[in-house]
Amino acid sequence: MTGEQPPPTLRVPDRLFAELATGGGSSEALACLERGERARRLLLLRTALAHIDARDARDAAPSPVGAPADAWRVLKAVAGQAPDVVEDLLLAPQTGGWLAHLLRRVHHTASGPPLWAETGHLNVLAVTAALRADLESDLLVPLVDGALVLPGLGLARLPDSRRGHSVGRAATKAGELTLTSVDGEACLVCRPRTVPATGCAAPPAVAVPEAAAAHWVPLRTLSPNGSADAAAIPLDDLGPYRDLDEPIAPDRLDADEAVAWQKLFDDAVGILAVRSEPGPGRLDPALIRTIVPWGRTAATPTPPPVVELSASTGDAFGSMMITRPATGLALAEALVHEFQHSKLGALLHLFPLLDDDREERYYAPWRSDPRHLTGCLHGAYAFTGVAGFWRDRMAEPEHAGAAAYHFALRRAQARLVVRTLLTSGRLTAPGRRLVTGLAGTLDGWLREPVAPEALARARTAAALHRTEWRLRNVVAAEDGAAGDGGPAPLRFRPDRVLWADRRTHAFAVPPAAPRTADDHLAAGDPATALARYAEALAHDPGDAHLLAGWIVARAALGNDRPARRLLARPELVQVGLTDTDFGLRDPS
Repeated sequence: MTGEQPPPTLRVPDRLFAELATGGGSSEALACLERGERARRLLLLRTALAHIDARDARDAAPSPVGAPADAWRVLKAVAGQAPDVVEDLLLAPQTGGWLAHLLRRVHHTASGPPLWAETGHLNVLAVTAALRADLESDLLVPLVDGALVLPGLGLARLPDSRRGHSVGRAATKAGELTLTSVDGEACLVCRPRTVPATGCAAPPAVAVPEAAAAHWVPLRTLSPNGSADAAAIPLDDLGPYRDLDEPIAPDRLDADEAVAWQKLFDDAVGILAVRSEPGPGRLDPALIRTIVPWGRTAATPTPPPVVELSASTGDAFGSMMITRPATGLALAEALVHEFQHSKLGALLHLFPLLDDDREERYYAPWRSDPRHLTGCLHGAYAFTGVAGFWRDRMAEPEHAGAAAYHFALRRAQARLVVRTLLTSGRLTAPGRRLVTGLAGTLDGWLREPVAPEALARARTAAALHRTEWRLRNVVAAEDGAAGDGGPAPLRFRPDRVLWADRRTHAFAVPPAAPRTADDHLAAGDPATALARYAEALAHDPGDAHLLAGWIVARAALGNDRPARRLLARPELVQVGLTDTDFGLRDPS
């Protein structure tokens, strides 16, 4: 975007690829990924502009916001005066989301607002760049309900604006924005600035005419430990391309919610800062480009102890959508998890890592449904980072107990999926090198000692998840159906639905006073757990959650062949268990 010369060929040195293959990566390796993302954005932009030009040549009616060349001239002028501003906008997560969505639109694989409104986002980027560089510009821009969202800055809304999509005129000079309707009847003049999440009052906007109810809604930012010197990270509740695909409307956080995010972020930064050297599970928070708050929480009732939803997309490197949890520890884990996805997404843009038929037939220990290989690869890479995060926490007295459990659980689960990938026969040469690197990291961690009680709970939780997954997803099949005497390929139930994993986090700490069957199993008392599960199953024999507990508790009590067989293939319980008989019947 900053010149006409094609970028030099991008190369990832072997040593940097090897770093990333461990699940970690130095600052040099991450900078290499960002260069790859920059090259990809430029390629997507060039492709998008070519489609826009071709469309404009076919259509008799010109775009309501003018030709892309107008915005391009402004961007080139800003790049000549303040190249860092344009580079920052190019690498902004929303720019990546916009470009990817726009190309899906022109290929008719996505829907959205009028196409001119989406192509006109290039004008919005140009206006934003001119504002940040204190340069003059004058462009037509698309408005939604009279509002213009300036990426990384905030939202300007015209007074008495009409609903729906319309066109406005945005002029900039010396850092000041003048936004008017095309008929000139509504006008807003302001100096767009962001505000810290802890100082949520909006700076005044000077409106013309003064009586108009125009306003400026600043983007809030999170600063590590509230430091004015640290790089501010947008807490983006305004941008249209902050979601995973289609544009969404602004959804402003309450002021006290934003303050709570800053406090949580401070706590998370303090946890992550304990380990500054690179490695799997370690993250410099300054590398995060955007946090998108998802959903709503409040002071009462207390937010959930864990992050209930987090997500990211390879189109928006460094951005993550997260629901606010109760603790900085949970937020820190989610930041590590989602940044791992960003790293792998950037690698997938540079290398074909696997030949995936996208058929969802594989077990992923952190999902309730079958996954395709790409999903398994993302999960293995993310949870290798999560395992490393908890490994570091084991040295911290306040976190040691739960950390030992989570480390033991996630290292084993990630290694299981790594094995699936390595035996799939679908990895490319770079993909095999990457997954072999993950295997090396996890194999080393599997040899590290963990407190026996935590290790036992982790193994039990892993067995429970796998058992319940198979009960809910897999149809029982006879041995030999594959033609070689071995187990047949999995056949999936047509009536399967998503289900909530209630045990993974519940088993993190031993119950102080066991009451339920799960409590007794977590406390290391499978005999009492088995009896409680059997009592409950007498009333609801088809409950997969109870059946999974019963099978795992039975296996913990006796290492006989029927118990091992049913633990390996719990779906056989469909033909081996009746309403009144809760003893094992060997299906063979």
